[in-house]
Order: sequence, then structure tokens, then C-alpha cells
Amino acid sequence: MAAVTTESAAERARRRAHAAFLSDGGATVADSVRPVVADSWLRSSAAGVDPDAQLAPVVLDPADLDDYRSAHPLSQVFPLLYDVLGRAAVDCECVMAVGDAEGKLLWVCGAPGVLRRAESINFVEGAAWDEVHAGTNAPGTALHLDSPVQIASSEHFNRLVQKWSCAAVPIHDPETHAVLGLVDITGGADVAGPQTMGMVRAAARMAESELARIGLERGLLHSPRLWSPPGAAAAERTLRLRGLGLPDCIAEIGGRSHRLSPRHSDILTVLVDQPDGLSAEQLEIEVYAADVHSSTMRSEMTRLRNLLGAGVLQSRPYRIVVQTECDWSAVAAQLAAGRVRDALRLYKGPLLPQSSSPGVEQRRDALQNQVRAAVLASGEADLMVAWTRSRWGAQDLPMWQQQSRTLPSTSPLQPVAVAEARRLEALFGRSHS
Repeated sequence: MAAVTTESAAERARRRAHAAFLSDGGATVADSVRPVVADSWLRSSAAGVDPDAQLAPVVLDPADLDDYRSAHPLSQVFPLLYDVLGRAAVDCECVMAVGDAEGKLLWVCGAPGVLRRAESINFVEGAAWDEVHAGTNAPGTALHLDSPVQIASSEHFNRLVQKWSCAAVPIHDPETHAVLGLVDITGGADVAGPQTMGMVRAAARMAESELARIGLERGLLHSPRLWSPPGAAAAERTLRLRGLGLPDCIAEIGGRSHRLSPRHSDILTVLVDQPDGLSAEQLEIEVYAADVHSSTMRSEMTRLRNLLGAGVLQSRPYRIVVQTECDWSAVAAQLAAGRVRDALRLYKGPLLPQSSSPGVEQRRDALQNQVRAAVLASGEADLMVAWTRSRWGAQDLPMWQQQSRTLPSTSPLQPVAVAEARRLEALFGRSHS
């Protein structure tokens, strides 16, 4: 049993979180703390993680674990990951872990002595190492950011794991680009070096390449049609669009990336959810805030077709004739499935925030309102904290008010939320929404 001290767990949590920030509630990051770590500490604190007493919970028992991981896509590449990274981990007195997209560890490999030490912090198969359950750590933070992350010893929010350092990289589905899980190396101080991150990155990319090869092989083996008529390859290409938080869309097709003009961004944003297409007149109403000549739209469409290549756009009516993927639709899909946390992670900001196109404005406002409403209704304090720390949610009075009511009174973020809610009430009035 832990010894009783005069400092409560809540006071220790407050000291820990506030050590990285000045008295402005985290707006200024202390020079000694990396922003990626400071932001993760805030999320960990908002989630109620106790930095002195809470270990990652084991959420899968052995029987469930065996069934779950045998059916998981990463089971197809685990032997490869072990061969290229796991053996090196054994030689370096580290452990290699492979986890799912929610941060549950499915495989943990290493020398017996190192594995026993890892057991003392619950870094074991079946444990949940997402930030909500374990605080700041490479696997959980990498999944939250969908980006490679290294966490050195003292950067862990949880003091109980500060003898360890870790480096983790997400692994994506090569076709849909959805996160399938992660690969991680955890060990001593040497793990925080750049060589380790290079190794883990390379292993993750090899796993993705192997998944693509397996998918291609299975597609060829099981496809009823091994030959396609001319033009079929172009029709099956995918147009990928990114527009959240960006002034203009980034379009990727045929292995090439294009930064679109503002007008071309507006046109594709409107057409992407119109599979049956729009007439020239309908598209003009959606795209242009003022009356224009039809020749203007025809000229824009000609330039856009030349940019994207043949077989992507069709006229009479105007429509996209290849498969499409866009980041704003991915957010909407996560909301429709009830995955608010995933939706907020994918939401990089308002859709084309500088566009004045009526169709874009309607889609931008609808998506932002949907995300905001889902966060408010979630009751999850860390999601509200993430929203109000964004530039688009910083002055959202109802979100600050709900956050102040949801955060426990022992949280160091609760008085910040109360103070900001009062400031915005004075500025906008209590009815501001």
C-alpha cells in the first residue's frame, strides 16, 4: 500500500500538469517541454489519468486476446515485424509491441528479463495504452495524432513509467489509409534516439507494403475477371481530396498531387457528394456567390479536366466519374458511426475556411456544427478540452461552460475552464452560442 503523504493525488496531478505551462492556462508552453508532449499532458489530465498511481488496464483476457488478434489484419504482418524489428529489440534489451487502432497491445516481444520488467508497468499483451487509459506514451500519442511519436522517460505523464522511453509509428491500411494499429519499441534511454525512430518507421512502412502485396495477390487470385477493357483502369482510379483547415484543396490521383486553385477547390467540394452530377446552372449557383456567365464555368471545368487527366470529370451533367475519398467525408462517416473521438482526431479544421462559395459554406457549417454537437453531447472532458484549444473552438462559450461542469473539481483544468467561461460570458453574454 502506498505511503500516505500530505500531498494529495490531485495536488500532484496539478503540479505535474502545471509544470509545463505558465499561469495562462496552457497558452504558452514552457521552453523545457515539447508542444506535442504538453498537449498530450493536457489531454491526459482532462481524461482523469492519475500521474502517480494509475497503470494501463488489461482489457483482454488470454482467450479473447487469441481470438481477437488472430482475426486482426496485422496478424498477417506480425511475423515480418518480428523478423525486422522484434529480433533487434531482443538484442538491445527492449520490447517490441504491436497494437490495434485503439491502443490495445496485441503482441509484446522481448528477452524474458525485459518482459518481466515491462510487466511491472502493465506493458503486456491485452493492456490498453491509449492516452485516456495510460496518459502520455508513444503508442497512445502516436494513435491520437496519427503520426510517429517518441516519448523520452520524463515526458511520460505517468511517473510510474518514467524509467522507460518509447517510439511508435501507426500502421495504415494501404487501400483505405485508415489506421490499423501501431508498432512500438520500448526500452531504456537509448530508445529516445533518432536511430530507433528510423527503425520503427521503416518497419511500419514494410508492414504496409506487405499488406498491399497480400491484398493485390488475393485480388488477383479471387477476381472473376483478370482482364479489364481499355479505360477501366482510369475509371477505377481514386481521387483523394483534403480540404479541412486548408485554404485550398490538395488533390491526389494517379500518383500525383495537385494544390488546386480556390475555384477548382470549390467545384470539386460541391461535386464530390453529387454522384448524379449537376447541370452547369446548378453548379454555378453552388460555386459562385454572384451571377456569372456560363462560359466562365466551362473554362474552369476545361482547365480542371486538363489538370486531373482524362476520365476523371464528365460534362452534361458535370460529375466526378472515379471513386473519391475526402477528409471531410471521413469525419462525417465517423460521426455517423458514433465514433466521436475518431471524428475529432480527423477534423483538422473548417472545410476551406477562406472560401465564400455558397455550396462550400453550407457544407463547412454543417460539418463543423455536427462535430461540435457530438463533442458537446459526448460528456468526454478531454474531447471538449481539445475543441477549446483549437483556433476554431477557442471562443466557444457553451463548450467552455460544459467543460467546466464536466471536469472533476480536482482537475487542474477545471478552474481554467471556469475562468474562461466567465470571461466569454462577460464578452458575449450568457446566451452566446
